[in-house]
Amino acid sequence: MAGKWRNIPKIPELRRRILFSLALLAIYRIGVFITVPGVDRTAMSEMMAADDGGGGVLGLVNLFTGGALELMSIFALGIMPYISAAIIMQLLTVVVPTIERLKKEGEAGRKKVNQYTRYGTVLLGIIQGFGISMYLENMHSQNPEMGLLLNPGWGFRLLTVLTLTAGTIFVMWLGEQISERGVGNGISIVITASIIAFFPSAVFQTYTSYQTGAMSTFAIGALIFVIIAAITFTTFMETAQRRIPLQYAKRMVGRKIYGGQTHHLPLRVNMAGVIPPIFAMSIMMAPSTIASYFDHHAIGQAMQQIFMPGDWRYNIFYALAVIFFCFFYTAVQVNPMDIADNLKKSNAFIPGIRPGKKTAEYIDHSLTRLTAAASAYVAAVCILPYFLIDEFGVDFYFGGTGLLIIVIVGIDTLNDVENHLITRHYEGFGSGPGGGEEGGGAIAGRSPDDGAGGGGIAGRGPEDDQPGGIAGRGETDFEPSDTDFEPSDPDFDDDDR
Repeated sequence: MAGKWRNIPKIPELRRRILFSLALLAIYRIGVFITVPGVDRTAMSEMMAADDGGGGVLGLVNLFTGGALELMSIFALGIMPYISAAIIMQLLTVVVPTIERLKKEGEAGRKKVNQYTRYGTVLLGIIQGFGISMYLENMHSQNPEMGLLLNPGWGFRLLTVLTLTAGTIFVMWLGEQISERGVGNGISIVITASIIAFFPSAVFQTYTSYQTGAMSTFAIGALIFVIIAAITFTTFMETAQRRIPLQYAKRMVGRKIYGGQTHHLPLRVNMAGVIPPIFAMSIMMAPSTIASYFDHHAIGQAMQQIFMPGDWRYNIFYALAVIFFCFFYTAVQVNPMDIADNLKKSNAFIPGIRPGKKTAEYIDHSLTRLTAAASAYVAAVCILPYFLIDEFGVDFYFGGTGLLIIVIVGIDTLNDVENHLITRHYEGFGSGPGGGEEGGGAIAGRSPDDGAGGGGIAGRGPEDDQPGGIAGRGETDFEPSDTDFEPSDPDFDDDDR
């Protein structure tokens, strides 16, 4: 592996791409510390820590923005409006036939969908920016002695909306530039960098707890073991595939015979990506938010207690919601009938299964079994942070959505770097001796020309020219032209056997 890493600086273009990505990430991190005009960020940090504690929706947004929300930075919304817009467009693709037809029109159609996603990002940025301004004024009115705002009112609201929306558009532009000129999926890398930014403070807090005696040596050792085991298990699950064998029918053109080769259809275990935890957390926060308006009643107080993050009842409902959304989003994202039709068009079939409806039923059955395993795994990872907080007394939030994103983006970015190495006849990270074209290491479902880093945590395949939001993986959408599913080489004839 170390020898493979030494090949990276030997490729000028890859070196430039990596340095370009790091430079834009540095710009993003600098912008995190620029505060919205008229806000005291020290007071904001104190009030947000007391109000949310990092476990709710605001804590999730703060995690995705690398602490920009608690500092009330110009990047406080981060890339969340873009993520929401991308998810909405993905769901509308299933509901609205016009958008579905656009996505199937090739490059021009996908560019049109991406344009609509950007418009949706601006609209959601304005709405969320106004909501943040009202939230700040509400906190200021409840605690005027802390001096959170200098001049509350409509002037502050408009300035906050303009600043936060412009910040979101700028972060979206940074992500697109990284996808086009850097390495990996830009939006995904921006989110990952934001999550990783919490690691130094988490390590320092753990060390402080150990120094003060709040955590024993055994607890520190057990915590390290659990973290390593969680990362290893998540990596294994995110790279796991169910490979359905495919056989291409032979056909004769003139005196030559084409086809007859065996390939496979890779189905990832976790097709839904990180969407289920995000949807589930949003749903779980709704009852407690509604109950907060009736906290003077016994029912309202009981609802707040039940849906408090970390409570055993909350954990059960949260896990069930994650499992439900795993099945729901996989059903929305993957259409077995489309896959069966594409297989039929490319003269491919599953041995022992009739093409058409029977093939779709077989793929659907396989997806159901895979999703059952994936939903249990995702639910366990999402409950892990509350287990660590309760059992080990850690002061940081490890696991859940953040862990899934880091692992998924890390895998896809390494795949992108490996594609650059293989394209230029260097050994990839997974290739054997001999390297290059003969050493293996090709990426399933991707070609060396995929410059955007694959599906990342985006809900679009490698063919998309723009980075996506958070969703499934690139190999989900089967096309006859995908690398793993190509028929045999036209130059391969029966005389070459």
